[in-house]
Amino acid sequence: MTAQVIDGKAFAAKLRERVGEFAATFAEKAGRKAGLAVVLVGEDPASQVYVRSKHKATLAANMESFEHRLPADTSEDDLLALVARLNADPAVDGILVQLPLPDHLDEQAVIGAISPDKDVDGFHVTNAGRLAVGQSGFVPCTPLGCMMLLTDRLGDLSGLEAVVIGRSNIVGKPMAQLLLDANATVTIAHSRTKDLPAVVRRADIVVAAVGRAEMVKAEWLKDGATVIDVGINRLPPEPGADKGRLVGDVDYAGAQAVASAITPVPGGVGPMTIAVLLRNTLVAAYRNEGLNLPEDAL
Repeated sequence: MTAQVIDGKAFAAKLRERVGEFAATFAEKAGRKAGLAVVLVGEDPASQVYVRSKHKATLAANMESFEHRLPADTSEDDLLALVARLNADPAVDGILVQLPLPDHLDEQAVIGAISPDKDVDGFHVTNAGRLAVGQSGFVPCTPLGCMMLLTDRLGDLSGLEAVVIGRSNIVGKPMAQLLLDANATVTIAHSRTKDLPAVVRRADIVVAAVGRAEMVKAEWLKDGATVIDVGINRLPPEPGADKGRLVGDVDYAGAQAVASAITPVPGGVGPMTIAVLLRNTLVAAYRNEGLNLPEDAL
């Protein structure tokens, strides 16, 4: 058996296309484009790449992109004042403060200052609470993208056993909640889990989100499992190479012989994150204008 490759890049492209179509409809109805504000503090190279790609994708989806680049020594008061202005700006539907922030800034305080109705990253404690109790709110982009890939592949997840490896607020916990809401039986595994391979081997669905290169081995997997690899890790460069290759948290080559389907790295979960960010921004825009967006549209 060779696992089917779950093509997140192709799925994300279709989602972005649908977002662009509904964004054009929104602009006609609202008399303005949906707007996403991205705040970048400092010169972190990876963050700069992410912000550039988000800017390009936002414009391509028929939405406005508002970039705010602040120096690394920006005070917390100044950053919070900017967030307050964006909260009050009717042209801004979604606010994203690029993480990580410089060490002198309190990430939780900054995230907590964003209006929950503009928190398209889904990190605000109000949105986390809404997800936990089954109310409508914004879900972090990566786990929501993973769910889209899973339901596209498997359809109804009721009764399936799922193991989420990792318990972060950004991926692990919301991923588990989404799977629970879809009537899967969910285990959250982590660094303190006893006999992790045995726990993973029970799972029909494995979501790996630990940030450790190729940690999950083929022999950990149940035959026919569906594997969603959230990890992105760069290995040390081989002799003569400038960069090491990118790998996930799962031993992809080994897992392909056991799993029924698996996301590659790169090209799996990664492209879904920005596509879902655009989707969340458009949903926020429709809500902010009191317009109806069909539930199954995106």
